[in-house]
Amino acid sequence: MGALREKMIEEMRLRNFSPRTQKSYVAAMVGLVKHYRRSPDQLTQDEIRSYLLHLEERGLSPSSRNIAVSGLKFFYHQILGWTEQKLFIPPRKRTWVLPEVLSQQEVEQLLLATVKLRDRCLLMTAYGTGLRVGELVSLKLSDLDPQRMMIRVEQGKGRKDRYTILSERLLSLLQRYRRAYQPAHWIFFGKDRTRPLDISAAQKVYNLAKLKAGIHKGKGIHTLRHCFATHLLEAGVDLVTIQTLLGHHTIQSTQRYLQIRQQKLDSTVSPLDLLRLPN
Repeated sequence: MGALREKMIEEMRLRNFSPRTQKSYVAAMVGLVKHYRRSPDQLTQDEIRSYLLHLEERGLSPSSRNIAVSGLKFFYHQILGWTEQKLFIPPRKRTWVLPEVLSQQEVEQLLLATVKLRDRCLLMTAYGTGLRVGELVSLKLSDLDPQRMMIRVEQGKGRKDRYTILSERLLSLLQRYRRAYQPAHWIFFGKDRTRPLDISAAQKVYNLAKLKAGIHKGKGIHTLRHCFATHLLEAGVDLVTIQTLLGHHTIQSTQRYLQIRQQKLDSTVSPLDLLRLPN
């Protein structure tokens, strides 16, 4: 893409897009260019639409395809100046998948399966705070506020700051971790102590613990964020508070946890059991 790629990155930076969004949008355009082996400004509307169908045939998830659509729309509308009519991509029906959630007993098994103090601290922080994985690995020592028992989340999703809770148990473990590993800036660092831990490394820690614990549900470390929200809801915490802690833009995103809280489902009687049928 050359100059067009640089212009796209420049426009995204001017709009204060997060590094992750920039990377995703550029990757969407690179995929398109590699598919046709031509510059994107030489492609037709039909070719672009055919490429999106190709992504579906490849088995990409709906969320991955939606990111690709957003990246293509940004490029053609903002960089090439195409109108909505020239690049007509029909609105996509939004898919709504309920998250997989571990029980409290499974979370205990997961944490006990960790061997290294660093790994247990990482997973306990993910579960105890409800942070996204990108927010988790970006935590700095200065983000901890033991006086108020809060953790500051700097520039989370949507480029917004927020606070989440810091539990006594997690604070105690973090203090022990700090004495053992002596982090200088980033709480969880990689091989290079001046850089935060890579997201893929955090995922690997979770997957290894899950394997050792014999747990077969919950795809990635983001599962612990779902557990945080669901277990708070089951403990009686109100939705608005959970929304604030998670950093959800709308309450609708938080309301999906209502559908998977255990007490509500357990107390619901099947209508089949209400019928007066002979045994």
